[in-house]
Amino acid sequence: MKLYSDERAPSPRRVHLFLDARGIEVPVEAVDLTAGDQLEADFLAINPDGTVPVLELEDGTRVTEVVAICRYLDEIFEGEKLYGRTPLERARVLDADHWLEMQGLLAVMEGFRNGAPGMKDRGLPGPTPVAQLPELAERGRTRFERFLDLLDARLETGGHDHGWIAGGNFSGADITAWVILEFAGWGLKLHPQPAHRTLLEWRDRAAERLNIG
Repeated sequence: MKLYSDERAPSPRRVHLFLDARGIEVPVEAVDLTAGDQLEADFLAINPDGTVPVLELEDGTRVTEVVAICRYLDEIFEGEKLYGRTPLERARVLDADHWLEMQGLLAVMEGFRNGAPGMKDRGLPGPTPVAQLPELAERGRTRFERFLDLLDARLETGGHDHGWIAGGNFSGADITAWVILEFAGWGLKLHPQPAHRTLLEWRDRAAERLNIG
């Protein structure tokens, strides 16, 4: 088993934080996104979408989606389960994780890919050039600012006991939320504001749980 990855990018970052939180070690083969390794023929033969992470299993099976990778590893390794221990817990984590991706992660990606000078012709991930659209960059920023309000309200009033996003336990959904905020911070220079009191309290707890200073 090995993981093709560039930990600096948001999607691989989610997997690496999950591995650290679970104490799982997987050999990593570096794919330098800034150098364009993901668009070289050798890597496209591994993942035609030209994206990381990719988990390659002993039998040659390759898994390319973050949640699928994390859930597979969560199930095969003993220890604390970050994607739930029961059908209901797993449903809650996946429900929250999908909401976070749709409302938050896609907003930051839209803003960053369409606005960052270094992402010219990289408006969408993958091997096919896609032109940047300034209107989408601005829309992504607006969507993310709205997401901060929604996430703060979800944490405060959504019935998520003990302050974690998908219920009483820290989970993969909390890792996703952490990476979204991190990505928006360096990619869009947007951060939670003092009015997002519950979100900021959650961020402090998540940083402690993830051992991030």
